[in-house]
Amino acid sequence: MIVPEGWEFKKLGSVAELQRGFDLPSSKRVDGSIPIISSGGLTGFHNEFKAKAPGVVTGRYGSIGDVFYIKEDFWPLNTALWVKDFHSNDPEFIYYMLSNFDFKKFSDKTGVPGVNRNDLHIVKVGVPPYSEQRKIAQILSTWDKAIATTEKLIAASQQQKKALMQQLLTGKKRFAGFSEEWEEVELGKLLDYKQPTPYLVKSKDYSDEYATPVLTAGKTFILGYTNETVGIYQDDLPAIIFDDFTTASKFVDFPFKAKSSAMKILTAKKGFSIKYIFEAMQMLDYNVGGHQRHWISIFSNIIIQIPSLPEQQKIAAVLTAADQEIDALQSKLAHFQQEKKALMQQLLTGKRRVVLDSEQ
Repeated sequence: MIVPEGWEFKKLGSVAELQRGFDLPSSKRVDGSIPIISSGGLTGFHNEFKAKAPGVVTGRYGSIGDVFYIKEDFWPLNTALWVKDFHSNDPEFIYYMLSNFDFKKFSDKTGVPGVNRNDLHIVKVGVPPYSEQRKIAQILSTWDKAIATTEKLIAASQQQKKALMQQLLTGKKRFAGFSEEWEEVELGKLLDYKQPTPYLVKSKDYSDEYATPVLTAGKTFILGYTNETVGIYQDDLPAIIFDDFTTASKFVDFPFKAKSSAMKILTAKKGFSIKYIFEAMQMLDYNVGGHQRHWISIFSNIIIQIPSLPEQQKIAAVLTAADQEIDALQSKLAHFQQEKKALMQQLLTGKRRVVLDSEQ
């Protein structure tokens, strides 16, 4: 093992001593301003603290691998491990060091994931001098601030789009030049549907190097990429993919393969905007009841308000612009996160050395 100049390799226990958190049943919690930190992060507040700030907390069992930097006095719960003694090391550096640590490798082979602090304490870790620790922490915290700022911008843009939808898709706000009455039409009269059978992916051998995305209408959306060249849906785009069981839906404007036979592929009938209809579907307050298919028997009968095609297209264009702004911010966020991850790998191993203020 190559030791960077000026660094030492020490057992983790002599660098950051971990301690199990403290029991605090809900019945014994008293309203206050002291954060209660569990293996999953902030879980409430209490009127008494057990650990002084700054603090570093990670999961002991249940949720393993998340690491939290606490800037105020806190109560670490018994599901967590907290750094009892930093041994004169920089707490923020220790936070980043542990964030780069593979806790799951030490997880107990039981039904519930968990780690034993004694196993962690004997692991050798690279430790630079304090001045270099501080500089590394400052650099990485700058990236964290950029990430947090971008996340706030995304949340604000999403909220702005939601407000636009509330105004534009209900007719509360109309664009100049449009005054015709809106109609109420069933979704089944606006959309045609196709079964996904001809477009189902055959192999789960996905790779980011392949060209065609494999889609689900659920939260994951893109499950991976396939190299299959037959049965790619690409003829009638854009389209809506609709989960027949959960009623989740996604707007798709690129060729794809489908993962599940429970998906419906919806396309707009002539004279209607697929983007407008998709956005209107996102406004529906529909509660899924029981495990059944929904499109043909139920969902296609739901009525939405629909303006003339030119007004549909105008509304769709405004909401598309809002989507593009959100997409640009999300791409920026992904870039920041990837850059920070790569930088952590370099700085926390000594492969890339920082320039200290005294050396400038």
